[in-house]
Amino acid sequence: MTRNPSDAEDLVQDALVRAYRFYDRFEPGTNFRAWLFKILTNTYINSYRRKQGRPQESSLEDTEEFFLYNQLSGDEGDRVTDVEDTVLDRLGADAIQRAIDQLPPQFRTTVQLSDVEGLSYAEIAEATGVAKGTVMNRLFRGRRQL
Repeated sequence: MTRNPSDAEDLVQDALVRAYRFYDRFEPGTNFRAWLFKILTNTYINSYRRKQGRPQESSLEDTEEFFLYNQLSGDEGDRVTDVEDTVLDRLGADAIQRAIDQLPPQFRTTVQLSDVEGLSYAEIAEATGVAKGTVMNRLFRGRRQL
């Protein structure tokens, strides 16, 4: 959802804190996983709305010249070859994730929950607050756009 591993970690942590705080609202016998994904989705939406209008902050002074090259090469020249092999091996998965990231938000979320997280149509419907038919439609359209 966030397209950034650091933001994703923060999102999961915030969602788990909220789930813990409001665990008394969970109805036994219902789908816990869908309940948790609903909290995760709502937490993401709330944080997205808070960030709207605020520019992204970064400091160029914190980044040294050739930072990425230095990280990849290290002290040994062979390490660069290993990194290249790793990057080439992961190219397929990264390309797929980039394609998913380019989808409109409603399709991206549905495809992510179904194809990456493995949720069922009913679980996705409960987590996103839409009808099961809408989930199926969004999944079809999202996959077609990929």
